[in-house]
Amino acid sequence: MLKLPVYLDYNATTPVDPRVLETMLPYFSEYFGNAASRTHAYGWEADEAVEYARSQAAQLVGAEVKELIFTSGATEAVNLAIKGVLEMYASKGNHVVTCATEHKAVLDTCKHAEKNGASVTYLPVNNEGLIDLQQLEAAITGETVLIAIMYANNETGVVQPIAEIGAIARRHGVLFFTDATQAVGKIPVDVNRDNIDILAFSAHKFYGPKGVGGLFVRRKNPRVKITAQLDGGGHERGIRSGTLNVPGIVGLGKACELCRLEMEEDSRQVRILRDKLEEALLQLPDTFLNGSPEQRLPHVCNISFSNVESSVLMMGFGKNIAVSSGSACTSATMEPSYVLKALGLSDEMAYSSLRFSLGRFTTEEQVNYAIDQVKQGISQLRIPLNH
Repeated sequence: MLKLPVYLDYNATTPVDPRVLETMLPYFSEYFGNAASRTHAYGWEADEAVEYARSQAAQLVGAEVKELIFTSGATEAVNLAIKGVLEMYASKGNHVVTCATEHKAVLDTCKHAEKNGASVTYLPVNNEGLIDLQQLEAAITGETVLIAIMYANNETGVVQPIAEIGAIARRHGVLFFTDATQAVGKIPVDVNRDNIDILAFSAHKFYGPKGVGGLFVRRKNPRVKITAQLDGGGHERGIRSGTLNVPGIVGLGKACELCRLEMEEDSRQVRILRDKLEEALLQLPDTFLNGSPEQRLPHVCNISFSNVESSVLMMGFGKNIAVSSGSACTSATMEPSYVLKALGLSDEMAYSSLRFSLGRFTTEEQVNYAIDQVKQGISQLRIPLNH
């Protein structure tokens, strides 16, 4: 029996994997110690669990254990990275190079930095959503301290040429930060292969709990320093104070381990289902794929259905299918997606776009149902012109 509504919004958040939940449960009641309590067994157990989770997370992204800082999620990690670098390297310069299609967490943090005197270059993207590496290199000045380019886009799934961007940053002695929230756990991410200096991620995007994430901060070649944005207690090596969310961190660690072991198979399965969904929907007339068809995540497709408003379409099957017209963080605004506008779409086409994101628990039956529902919705909303 098909359970409704069918969930196809995995980029917004994912269900917690039952194996992750099972690992977390004892840390709410049995092993409830504060990881900063150094004088008794309850604190030692909690601290040990945190450090084990840190090693699980480090393995997933190819980092050293001591290079990972736990945060409340990717938004905090992004703020810590950008503000922390600008503060720490203020004597070197205050210029940041970023991209027009970044997540609001990055764009709003950059806007905040501009109010405080920083200068920010927002690189455009081409119609596939990719930045131009020559433009990136040309934007670097003697004042540039940070390049902030996301790994994979949350609306289109487009994956930027991260290793090349990192190589450019290295050549110019500039730090490279990537918001890898949509990439970690979905595709292989390796901070050394990709020349990444700072990386943000969030557990709830890969079957872990909400409210916990992390920041990778490189320790050598180059050694990166960032100024803390939260003071009090000097937790997380003085970079991020605050009592650690032990159950959440344990869940994050387990989710990282499962992704590391199962990513290849997960990707293979989800790509087959995504391609089936996409091929069926693109057979409809006046329907277009947004973003690069090749350089993208295996589980996402963003499709425009011309002459149909996505909000009306979603209302039509709102109770039966959970999809989105863009980022969960901007769905409260009625503006057309700035990401799709940056790809060159008109307001009308941006308003007629839906993002489908599949995941570990998506079934073929769900995809078949979604295809039928969308096709039905489109045929009802498109008025035949030859009547």
